[in-house]
Amino acid sequence: MKILVIQQKRIGDVLTSTIICNNIKKQFPNYTVDYMCYTNSVDVLIGNPNIDTIIPLSHKVRKNYFSLIKFIFEIRARKYDVVIDVYNKLETNLITMFTGASIKIGYHKWYTTLFYTHNLKRFENSNKPKYGFAIDNRLLLLNPLKLDKNNINPYPKLFVSPKENEETILLFEKHKIDRTKKTVMISLLGSEKNKTYPLEYMVKVVEHVAKYDVTIFFNYFENQIEDAKFIYNSCSISTKEKIYFDLFGTDLRSFVSIMNQCDVIIGNDGGAINMAKALNKPAFTIFSPFVEKNIWATFEDGLRNISVHLNDFKPELFDNLHHDEIKKNHTTMYEYFTPELFIDKIDFFINNNLKNI
Repeated sequence: MKILVIQQKRIGDVLTSTIICNNIKKQFPNYTVDYMCYTNSVDVLIGNPNIDTIIPLSHKVRKNYFSLIKFIFEIRARKYDVVIDVYNKLETNLITMFTGASIKIGYHKWYTTLFYTHNLKRFENSNKPKYGFAIDNRLLLLNPLKLDKNNINPYPKLFVSPKENEETILLFEKHKIDRTKKTVMISLLGSEKNKTYPLEYMVKVVEHVAKYDVTIFFNYFENQIEDAKFIYNSCSISTKEKIYFDLFGTDLRSFVSIMNQCDVIIGNDGGAINMAKALNKPAFTIFSPFVEKNIWATFEDGLRNISVHLNDFKPELFDNLHHDEIKKNHTTMYEYFTPELFIDKIDFFINNNLKNI
């Protein structure tokens, strides 16, 4: 049996959808399972033994009609028996339809019977999530394969090689990191401005974390360095002494390796949080006002994984507001989301997950 899993979009989406591959291989180790994603997310799939072939779809191919047609025919030539389209947009609708697979699985939309043999209705807010809808809805796509539901593992996993671990330990030694102290990764900035906790507020969060006897790392991309510097420069001298600003992941793999050596992560919802959870690290997540917490607050247990959303504290602000309106006014909504609302929850998280500090 040859199976193709398709998940485009962002790092967190691509990583989360690996649970489909992991569970298929767990129960059917002889099946071939390939994975299609955008090139910017390939690194979170490296080392996963449950993926036979990673098929990157580049921006250049996507945006050129003839290149995309050629790509589709190359996929068709692989002769898949099953295609699971997690992305479920027109681009992947077409890829799925032309694969020639006898079983095509996707989410139900009014038009998707044209493309899929199995159209599954997502769990929505009328339901209570089991693991978070981002997980629940991906596991739903396994139903047509009739896997043993008692043998399902819902947890995404990242794989770090011994060489990567060794290089990161040497990096820590180079920066003279005191390994007797607990390490906190701060997910400093979101993937977009509308998913980034206000910088002045994040300064207060960093200052509060620094009250503990910990080592602090910042997660940011090189193109975000000015915002990262603003937060760092706004911190007190005593807090700066605990921050190793120049030790950060310059790419996804280096971030994964560094995160693997950390104890917990605190900060903006996004790929960094999802990667930390896939490394089995406790996570405290600050959600953007327009992101639906029920979807991405995965594996919430009130101990290891805790998240906060403005709606938790000021639900009246969301009365009769459509998602698009909340997104449009995210700056104003964020202003209400002061750190004082949830500082006590950060204390609980740190005390529960960083013992003896």
